[in-house]
Amino acid sequence: MIKKRTLITSALPYANGFIHLGHVAGAYLPADIYARFQRLSAEETLYICGSDEHGVAITIAAEKEKVTPKDIIDKYHEANKAAFDKLGITFNKYSRTSIPEHRDTAREFFGDFLKKGFLNEKEEEQFYDEKAKMFLPDRYVEGICPNCGADGARGDQCDACGAYYDQTELKDPKSLVSGDTPIAKKTTHWYLKFGEFQKFLEKYIESNDPEWKDNVLQQSRSWLKLGLTERAITRDLTWGIDLKGIEGIDDKKAEGKALYVWFDAVLGYISATKELMKEYEKAGKAAPEDWKNKWWQNDDTRYLAFIGKDNIVFHTLIFPAMLHGKGENYILPTNVPANEFLNLEGRKFSKSKNWSIDLQDFFNDFPDKFSVDALRYAIATNFPETKDADFTWKDYQARNNNELAAIFGNFVNRSMQFTHKNFDGKIPELSGKYKDIDAKWADLAEFVKNNPDAVINKEDFGIFNDSDLLAIRSLVAGIDLVSNHYNRFRFRDAITETMNIARAANKYFNDEQPWKTAKNDPEGCAKTLYICAQLVRSLAVVFAPIVPNACALINDYLGIKQSLGEVDINADLIDTWASAALPILKQGAEIKKPAILFHKVEDETVTAQTEKLGEKQAAAEAEKEELITFDEFMKVKLRTAKIIEAEKLKKSKKLLKLQVDLGGEKRQILAGVAEFYKPEDLVGKIIVVVANLQPAKIMGTESQGMMLAASTDDGKLCFVTPEKSDIGAGAEVR
Repeated sequence: MIKKRTLITSALPYANGFIHLGHVAGAYLPADIYARFQRLSAEETLYICGSDEHGVAITIAAEKEKVTPKDIIDKYHEANKAAFDKLGITFNKYSRTSIPEHRDTAREFFGDFLKKGFLNEKEEEQFYDEKAKMFLPDRYVEGICPNCGADGARGDQCDACGAYYDQTELKDPKSLVSGDTPIAKKTTHWYLKFGEFQKFLEKYIESNDPEWKDNVLQQSRSWLKLGLTERAITRDLTWGIDLKGIEGIDDKKAEGKALYVWFDAVLGYISATKELMKEYEKAGKAAPEDWKNKWWQNDDTRYLAFIGKDNIVFHTLIFPAMLHGKGENYILPTNVPANEFLNLEGRKFSKSKNWSIDLQDFFNDFPDKFSVDALRYAIATNFPETKDADFTWKDYQARNNNELAAIFGNFVNRSMQFTHKNFDGKIPELSGKYKDIDAKWADLAEFVKNNPDAVINKEDFGIFNDSDLLAIRSLVAGIDLVSNHYNRFRFRDAITETMNIARAANKYFNDEQPWKTAKNDPEGCAKTLYICAQLVRSLAVVFAPIVPNACALINDYLGIKQSLGEVDINADLIDTWASAALPILKQGAEIKKPAILFHKVEDETVTAQTEKLGEKQAAAEAEKEELITFDEFMKVKLRTAKIIEAEKLKKSKKLLKLQVDLGGEKRQILAGVAEFYKPEDLVGKIIVVVANLQPAKIMGTESQGMMLAASTDDGKLCFVTPEKSDIGAGAEVR
C-alpha cells in the first residue's frame, strides 16, 4: 500500500551534554538527508525530534556543574538546537520533554495502561543510601557486574558485556552520592507487563523481515527469544514526570515517584507533534487534531524511526508495545533504519576521556558554511550502516579535496566560468538544429527511464552526439539509482551515485572541449554549454540533501529558486527531484560569475586537528589525579640526559625530535616544546627524563622516553634541569 505522507523521528538526545559527531552519524544526519530527499520528491514530510530532559543523567550533570536540573536542560537544549541548525538539520520541530503537552501525554499513557491492567504495582527492594537519605536510581550506584564480573558496572546495565539486570544483583555496590555501601530497602513501583505483548511483537517483527536491516531484526529477535519480562515504569526521583493526581494511584504512594525516562522519552515524538500542530494552526496550516488524524493515528502515514544501535529495542519492541497497548489506531514504525557506531580516529567517542569532536568544536574551527557541507559529506559517505565506521581528519580532507572540490565543485566552476566568459554571462540561446533541444531531451529522458538497459537509437535523437547522449543518460539513470538507494536507506551508495553524476558531467565537458569549439564550431559550443548549465542545475537538486549550502549558492548563481528539501510550510508540493532529469533553465537567462565552492583542506589543518585531539585527551587524563604510594613512585626511574641533537619533527608545529645521552646510552625522545625552544639552542643542555617508560609512536615516529617540563597557566613550557652545572648525563633523580 502506498502511503500518502511520511513521519520521521530521530532519537531524542539527552540534554546533559553537547552533540558530537558520533551522534550526528547515528540518528540525525541520515534522517535529515532522507527528509530533504522526500520533500524534494513532493512527499508531505514531518521530521520530529527534541531534547530528552528527564531522568538521572540530567541530575548527575547538574550536580557536576553545581546548578539545578532546569539550568542544565535549558543550557544544553538551546546549545544543541543551535548546533543542529548550523549543521543544516531540517527538523519541522525540535521540542523538549519539559513542555506541558509532554507531561500530559505521558501521564495519559500511564493512566490508560493502569486502567487496562497493563501495569503491576509491587513492593520491591532497591538500594538506599542512608547517609544521603535517598533511594538510588540505577546511575547512582556502581559495582561488579553479576554477569561478567566487570568492575564499574552501572545499576541497570554493564557496559562491558551489555547485560541488563536488577540493581540489587550488583556485587560490591557503592553509592555514587556518598561513596558508602547502600542497603536494600523496600519501595513501591509500577511495572509494565511487557510479556503480554510478546506474541504481538513477534508477529510485528517478522512482518518486517523483508525490509528491515539485519542488525535491527537480530537484536529484536534476541530479546524476544529470551522472553519479555516485567519492566519497571517508575523510579524514586524528583526530576521527572510525577504521578500525583493520576486516577487509580494513591497520592502517598505517588510521593517521590516519577516515570522512568525510558517510558516517557519516546512519547516525546507525539507531544512534539502536538506542539507543532498548535503552531501550524495559528499559521492557518493545520487543524487542532491533525497530530493524530493526519499523522499518528492515520494508516496512510508511513513512520520511520532513525536511531543508533543502542536504541533499537526501544523503537522496535517497547515503543510499538506502548502504541499498540494505547490503541486508538496509533501507527507503528514502518521501518527503523538503525546505524551502528561511528568511532573517532580508530577509537570510540568518549566524553569522559575527552576523545570527542562536538559540533560546537567543529564550528569554532570551521565557521564557513562550505566546511559544514564538507563535514556532512564526509560523515555521510562513511555512515556506519552495517558495521561500526571511523571518522578521521585525513578522510575529511580527502573527501573535501578529491571529491567535493575536484569533481562537483570543479564542474560547476569551470562550466559556469566558461559560459560567463564566452556568452556574456548568459545561458546560450540555441537555434537551427538545436532549436527543439528541450523536447528532444524530454523524449530521451523518458526513453532512458522506461528502458534503462536498452541501446539508444541515435537516429531517434539525431541532434545529440555520443557525448550528449552519454551525459543525459548518466543523469537520468543516475537519478533513478540514487532514488532507489535512498528508498532502501542505503545512503552511502546513494551518495556514491550522486557523485558519479558529477563525474559524468566533468567527462562531458572534457570530451566536448568547448575551449576548441568556441573557435571552430560556435553553434556546437553553445549547445555544450547549454547542456552544462542544465547539468549544474540538476546537480544542485541531487546534491541538495547532502551539501545544501553549496546548492543554495548554485541556485543564486543561476538566479533561480528551487527547493533544497528545507522546511517551508507555505510551499506547494513540487517534484523538484524528478525535474532534475529535464532542462528547466531558460535560454538567454543571466547567470552570476561563480566563486570556488570548496577550498582545499591543507595538511597543516589535518595535523592541527589531530594534535588538538591528543591535547584534549591529555588534559582529561591530567584532571584525574590520584594519590600514589611510595612504592608506586619508586617504579619511575628519573635520570639526567644531555641533548646531543635537536630538530623539528616534520608536519608538527609543537614537536621536536631530540637525541639524548643518558650516560653512555643514546635515546630518541619527542618533546612538545617547539614553540618555546629553538633546536639549535638545546644542544648540550642537561634535562631530566623518565628512563623506564615504554616506547611509543607519535605521528609515526618512536619516542623512547619522556622529558620533564614545568608549565605556566598560559601554557608556556620549560625544561626541568639540575640546579648545579656539574651534574652530567646519567645521574639518578630521586
